[in-house]
Amino acid sequence: MIVPVSPQYGGGSLADVLPSVSGALSVPGETNVLGLPAASRYAVLLLDGLGWNLLQRYSEAAPYLSSLMPASRSLTAGVPSTTAVSLTSLGTGLPPGAHGIVGYTSIVPETGDLLNALAWDAPVDPRRWQPHGTVFERAAAAGVATRNVSKARFDSSGLTAAAFRGSAHRGADTVEDRLDATRFASREGKSSLVYVYDSQLDYIGHQQGCDSWQWQKELSAADDFALQVRSALPRDAVLLVVADHGMIDIAPEQRVDIDLEPALTDGVRVVGGESRFRHLYCVPGAELDVIATYTERLGDKALVLSRSDAIARGWFGPVEDRVAPRLGDVIVASLGPVALVASRRHAQEANLIGLHGSLTADEMEIPLLVDAGR
Repeated sequence: MIVPVSPQYGGGSLADVLPSVSGALSVPGETNVLGLPAASRYAVLLLDGLGWNLLQRYSEAAPYLSSLMPASRSLTAGVPSTTAVSLTSLGTGLPPGAHGIVGYTSIVPETGDLLNALAWDAPVDPRRWQPHGTVFERAAAAGVATRNVSKARFDSSGLTAAAFRGSAHRGADTVEDRLDATRFASREGKSSLVYVYDSQLDYIGHQQGCDSWQWQKELSAADDFALQVRSALPRDAVLLVVADHGMIDIAPEQRVDIDLEPALTDGVRVVGGESRFRHLYCVPGAELDVIATYTERLGDKALVLSRSDAIARGWFGPVEDRVAPRLGDVIVASLGPVALVASRRHAQEANLIGLHGSLTADEMEIPLLVDAGR
C-alpha cells in the first residue's frame, strides 16, 4: 500500500502561508513560521491544481516557475486535498477541523442536505458555517491593503465569504483584467497583500488528464501568466506561487461505481466528499459493516476508516465539536489507482480524468515558490 502523506499543519502546510506572509509584513501577532522574506508588499498567486510532482515532471513546460524551485520548497495541502478545503485553509490560516469546510461536498448535520462548498448550494450562512476570522481581516485591521483578484462571479459566493472576507474583491475574468487589477492593487496603501487565483490548470486536468499534452500546454500558459504577474508588481514586492492540491489521472477501468454495486450502498444513506476521498454517512449502527464491505472491495487501494480513526490520525488537525458531524461516519481515502464514483448521485464528476482529494504525494504536495524581486 502507498504510504499516505500526512498534512504538515503548523509549519509546512498551505494553511501556514498567509500567517507567514502577515508576519513578513509585520502584522502584530502573526508568526512567520515559513521564514519568508520581510517586505511591505506581497502577492500570492494560487494556480489551482499545480502539484509539486507535476511541476517537477513537466518542468520544461514552465521555465519561470522551474527557475524558482531550487530556492523554494514544497508544502502539503490539508485533507482532503481539494479546492474548497484548501482555499479556506489559505484564507483563515486554519486546518479543516477548525474552519469546518471538510470536503467538496459534506453533510449539513442539521438538515441532512449535502453542501457543495464550491457552488454553496445549501441554505447555509457561510459566516456561521465558518465563524473564524480570516488572515485578511487581521491584516486589514493592521493597515495592510488586502485584495482578492479572481473571477467576478466569485464576489458573491459563499466560499469567498467563508475564506476571504476582509479582502476587497476585484472581479477580473480575463488575463489582462487580472494583470491590471494586480498592478493597481499591489500599489495601494503603504503595505499590501494581493491574492490572485487562476483555475485553468485544474479545469484542463479534470477534463483531459494531468499527463496530457493539453495540460502541459496549459502549464506553459500558467508559467507565462506567473511571469506577467511578477512583472506587474513593484520591484520590491515579493511574489509567492502556491497551489491548492496536485492531481492524479485515473483510467475508466480503475473506477468503482458505488451506484452500480448494491453492496456498496447497504447501510449508506448519503454519499459525500469526492471520488478520491469519500465521506460516507451511514444508517445508525451500520458503520462497522460499511467499513468491512469497503475494505473487502478495495483492499490495499484505499484506507477505510471510521470518523474517530481519521480524526486520531490528525488528517483534519484538531477537530472542533461543531465540525465533527460534518465528517463521514466512514471515510474512504484512495491510495492506489482507484476512484469511487457515483454515476447517479454525482454524475458530473463520474467521467473526470484528473482527480484529487486523497493523501498521495501527487495529490498532497504543492509548491511554495518565492520570487523576492528587487
